[in-house]
Amino acid sequence: MFRGPHGTEPHSRAVGPSRFRRTGVATVSSDEQYDPRAVQDTWQARWAELLPFAAAEEDDGRERRYALDMFPYPSGDLHMGHAEAFAIGDVPARYWFQKGFNVLHPIGWDSFGLPAENAAIKRDSHPAEWTYANIETQAGSFHRYAPSFDWTRRLHTSDPEYYRWTQWLFLRFHERGLAYRKGGQVNWCPNDQTVLANEQVVGGHCERCGALVEKRVLTQWYFKITDYADRLLDDMEQLEGHWPDRVLLMQRNWIGRSTGADVDFVIEGRDEPVTVYTTRPDTLYGATFMVVAADAALAEEIVAPEQRAAFEAYRDEVSRESEIERLSTEREKTGVFLGRYAVNPVNGERIPVWAADYVLADYGHGAIMAVPAHDQRDLDFALKFGLPVRVVVETGEADPAETGVATAGDGRIVNSGPIDGLTKADGIAKIIEVLEERGTGKASVNFRLRDWLVSRQRFWGCPIPIVHCASCGEVPVPDDQLPVVLPDNLRGADLAPKGESPLASAHDWVNVSCPKCGGDARRDTDTMDTFVDSSWYYFRYCSPRYTEGPFDVEAVRKWMPVDQYTGGVEHAILHLLYSRFFTKVLYDMGMVDFTEPFRRLMNQGQVILNGAGMSKSTGNLVDLGEQIDEFGVDVVRLAMLFSGPPEDDIDWADVSPHGMLKFLGRVHRIAAEVASEPGADPAKGDAALRRVTHRTIDEVTSLVEAGRFNVAIARIMELVSAARRAIDSGPGAADPAVREAAETIAVTLSLFAPYTAEEAWSVLRRPAPVIRAGWPEADPALLVEESVTCVVQVAGKVRDRLDVPPAIAADELERLALASPKVRDALGGADVAKVIVRAPKIVNIVPKR
Repeated sequence: MFRGPHGTEPHSRAVGPSRFRRTGVATVSSDEQYDPRAVQDTWQARWAELLPFAAAEEDDGRERRYALDMFPYPSGDLHMGHAEAFAIGDVPARYWFQKGFNVLHPIGWDSFGLPAENAAIKRDSHPAEWTYANIETQAGSFHRYAPSFDWTRRLHTSDPEYYRWTQWLFLRFHERGLAYRKGGQVNWCPNDQTVLANEQVVGGHCERCGALVEKRVLTQWYFKITDYADRLLDDMEQLEGHWPDRVLLMQRNWIGRSTGADVDFVIEGRDEPVTVYTTRPDTLYGATFMVVAADAALAEEIVAPEQRAAFEAYRDEVSRESEIERLSTEREKTGVFLGRYAVNPVNGERIPVWAADYVLADYGHGAIMAVPAHDQRDLDFALKFGLPVRVVVETGEADPAETGVATAGDGRIVNSGPIDGLTKADGIAKIIEVLEERGTGKASVNFRLRDWLVSRQRFWGCPIPIVHCASCGEVPVPDDQLPVVLPDNLRGADLAPKGESPLASAHDWVNVSCPKCGGDARRDTDTMDTFVDSSWYYFRYCSPRYTEGPFDVEAVRKWMPVDQYTGGVEHAILHLLYSRFFTKVLYDMGMVDFTEPFRRLMNQGQVILNGAGMSKSTGNLVDLGEQIDEFGVDVVRLAMLFSGPPEDDIDWADVSPHGMLKFLGRVHRIAAEVASEPGADPAKGDAALRRVTHRTIDEVTSLVEAGRFNVAIARIMELVSAARRAIDSGPGAADPAVREAAETIAVTLSLFAPYTAEEAWSVLRRPAPVIRAGWPEADPALLVEESVTCVVQVAGKVRDRLDVPPAIAADELERLALASPKVRDALGGADVAKVIVRAPKIVNIVPKR
């Protein structure tokens, strides 16, 4: 039943009983305690010798599988979150190894970023010192924790040989018009002294440090992700059923595609009309005023001289508010009249133009038409400042001007000239037709998504490979001069945030000759958002030592897309959206032949304690290293995986490491007691145990493929109990079916508790490593139950048990139950009022009173 990947025994030499005895956990009796910690060092050394997890470069006839974990940031040693995430990601990889696939399961570090820079400032050192020391600490812990990594493909995004290609990709984006520089309002974190992308602002605060984000006007680098908005949405069809629904929903909402119309409003005193985007052009006749974002350039431009002082005071007030505060429907509306009027293009009505905080400068065109009767925020504003309210959609509800409640339904259109009486859909189509005929508007699609702001004013990141020349402008660094390497002479206080990148103070590094004209020039002193580094690392794993490009195109075509990607749902918008964008650009460049990088996504929950997130500052922390020291790696891994579905949070207070320790002891004891020889024919063994074994194989296979790891472990536990009963009160330890069960336990358990599984496999006198044993196959004949036990109740009390065929008909089962002597005795001659049959498991007989 157990085979190597090619149907033969693995070539590795056996590790026999003598080695097993040296671990100090030799054959145990029932009252001895198995210690899973005692075997860890031994098997780490053996795996390092055997290299069982190295992916084969060459085509050897095996189908390929790519298992990927979101790579860690080296902020310190591994923690409980790592323990859960990498245990979950390891299961499918080990399963594919057992199934005989050629598996790529790499590891690396996302090693640029602010924590290293802040640590360097505190320690008066270079960020690389802290970063690489932490990487080595985590690498040692990973070896101990035993994920099935191919360590030959290890990479770090802060290595010049890696970020050379990050810079190369930036330049390709620049050539295609996808990397560009512009001035405008940006999100500024006053604590970290750097700009943030919209996606990195959560509830008005910095996603990393929690500081309240400010708005500043700066010139920054952007990636034109909006060019791919439609494709990012439409290609989600490829991911339906393979990615969690909530992740797809979050991305759809973030991209936020809507259809409507661009409508041109003439503002008195301004030559160019102002374009307003609306999803409800059918309500244009109800637009009674216009609102411009207080922080939009348009407001600054059009404000009348007599209103400027009031406007500037209001704008300064708004600048201190977060976007969440500004968009809240609960807060009182504020605004200031700009002293200007616009002309409604459908009826020629002059409407006042106001500046307000509930419109954002980067939404649509930074201005909206206000239809207060049918939009609650517009209505609140109109009632606050005494502006007209005109109903143009008849919904049968009371007048909004009287109730203070906007009517947002889709009734018939009224008070709207040529579209009176139409429905919403017909009204939209008709009014767009009218606008296009007059040249004052057109159908339009709008997105919530904004271009990705990628420049950062910090040191420890990938330098932007652009030189600024007074004569030539922006000049790309030639490919043969890459990488632009960070200077190594800035340390400690040199890196302290000063409102601009610390690189600006590295004069020898900044001042260079222009690659185009040879004149004096300066390097760009910003570095890239670290999400740029992580948007393509999974391509590099396919050929991590390749020197002719960011990756070997043929290697990527062989390995990708990634078959299983495992990581936290907190990356649903940031990392995953950016990675999808990068993949589509690379597809357009002809470097990859697919448009989505990850076929399947699995999110894990959080590890918490007593219902709250773990934190050093609150003392609510469980130390992973201490748990491993106390219980061993296998206990921690098994406890994590058994506690619930991968996507659920784990409360460590509810986890039972002691229970897992006892279970592993039972597994070890069964393996040690098997008395039959390897290769013994299980068909000569106990049929009942064999049916349990093969049912376990069948169910565990399905459960692992479905990601239901906790249930799969439960099934293995049931097989352990069945094997224990067979040894203690059944055919005994010499029965070949007991060996088959013990070997099945070892192989299936290797996905979850690798050290104990390897030890058990060795005790069973099978050649290491167990990962090459080959996944067992269930015998279909043994999955068919020969009989089931039917419980027969009389007046709700069990009176008999009948062994019957699984497919027995209900009437036949009723006949057998009524014919049972025990049932007749229980009835005592009483007539039967009713017989309830649930074939083949239950018959309930109700006697007449």
